[in-house]
Amino acid sequence: MTAPPATEKPSMALTSRQWGIVLLVAALQFVNILDFVIVMPIGPRLAQALDFPSSHLPWMNGSYTATASLMGLLGALFLDRFDRRKAVGVAVLGLVIGTALCGFAGSFTTLLVARSLAGAFGGPATSLCFAIIADTIPSHVRGKAMGTVMGAFSVASVFGVPSGLWMAEHFGWRAPFFTVAALGAVVLVVSIFLLPPLRGHLGAPRRTIPDIISLVSERNVQLSFLMTAIVMSAGFVLIPNIASYLQFNLGVPESHIKFAYLFGGIASFIATQLGGRLVDRFGSFRVGTGGTLLVIGVIFFFFYLPRESLASWLVFASFGGFMLAQGFRNVSYNTLTTKVPDPARRATFQSLQSAVQHAATSLAAFSSGLMLTEIARTPLATDLPGRPPRQLVGMATVAMVSMTMSLLIPLLLFIVEKRVVPTKRAGA
Repeated sequence: MTAPPATEKPSMALTSRQWGIVLLVAALQFVNILDFVIVMPIGPRLAQALDFPSSHLPWMNGSYTATASLMGLLGALFLDRFDRRKAVGVAVLGLVIGTALCGFAGSFTTLLVARSLAGAFGGPATSLCFAIIADTIPSHVRGKAMGTVMGAFSVASVFGVPSGLWMAEHFGWRAPFFTVAALGAVVLVVSIFLLPPLRGHLGAPRRTIPDIISLVSERNVQLSFLMTAIVMSAGFVLIPNIASYLQFNLGVPESHIKFAYLFGGIASFIATQLGGRLVDRFGSFRVGTGGTLLVIGVIFFFFYLPRESLASWLVFASFGGFMLAQGFRNVSYNTLTTKVPDPARRATFQSLQSAVQHAATSLAAFSSGLMLTEIARTPLATDLPGRPPRQLVGMATVAMVSMTMSLLIPLLLFIVEKRVVPTKRAGA
C-alpha cells in the first residue's frame, strides 16, 4: 500500500494561480509603499518649498501612520465582512485620492492633512494585502510569497524613489505625488479585473468588540503585537531622518541621494527574496537575528559614531547594508506573524496588527522629531539653492534608542516562533 497523502512532503513551489495573486498583491503594495516612502527622500525639498524646518519632517510620516493606525483599529470591526478584492479596491482608491491631494498642498498644514487622508486608506490596504496572502498561500511556502510581496518595498526604492527624486529635481516636488497617484489608479483598475473574488472567510461570525477583546487577550497575539511595535519603532525612529542626515550632516549632494536609495533598494530586494526562502528553510528566529545584528552594526557605524563627512561610496555601502539588514529582519517577523491567527480571524488580526504597526511608526517618528533639533552651520557647496545651511543635532541619541530596541527583537522572535510554529499544520 502507498503512504497516505498526509505523510507526503508538501510541495515547496507556488502554483501559477498563487503566483498571480502574489504578484497582484505585490503591485498593490508597491503603490502603497511608494506613497509612504516618497516623502522621506524629497523631505529637504518639501521643507524648502513650504518653508518649514527639516526637523519637522518626521511629522509628515507621523501624520500618515497615526491615521493608518486609527483606521486599522476601526477596520478590525468590519474588514472581515467583505470580499477581500472589493475591500482592497476601496482602500487603494482612497489612497490614490489622498496622494493626489498631497500634490495640491500649499502649506505644511495642508500637506499634513493630505498625508493623514492617505494614511487613513493606506493602513487598511496593507492589512488587507497581508490577509490575502495568508488566505491563499500555505504556511510552508508563505515565506517565499511574503518575500515577493515585501520586495515591493525594494522595487519602490530601486526604481520609484530615485525616479521620484529625479522628477522633484526637474519638475518640482508636486510631480512625484501626481505620478504615484496616476500609477495607483492604473494598478487599481488592473487588480479589479484580475484579482479573483476572495470570500472564503465570509462564513465566519461577524466581529464584535468582545470578539476583538478576546483575540487581543490571547498570549500569542499579544507577543506578536509587542514584536511588531519593537521592530517598527527600532526602524522608524531613524528612517524618516536619513535623507536630511545625509544631506545636512554628511554633506551628500541632493543629486546623489537618489543613488543611495538605489543601492539600498537593490540590497533590500536581495534580502527580501533570499530572506523569504531562508525563513522557509531555517525559521524566522535565525534569519531575523542575523538581520538584527547587522542592523545594529550599521547603525553604530553610520549614525552613532560622530562624523562631519563620509565618502560617497561609504554612504552607498552603509545605506545598502542598512536596507539589507532591514529586509532580512522584516521578512522574518512578517512571515512569523501571519502564522499567529486562524483563517477566520486573519483580516481582523492583520487590521489590529496594522494599527499597532502604524501607531509604533507614528510614535517613533514623533519621538525622533523631539530628540532632534536643527541648527545653523558653515555653508557647503552641496546646500540647496536659497536654503540656509542647517544641521541636525541629536542623531547619536536617536541611533542609541534604535539599537537598544533592536536588542529585544531576537528574543521576541524566538519566543513567538516556539509558541506558534509547532501548532501550525503545513497547509494552514
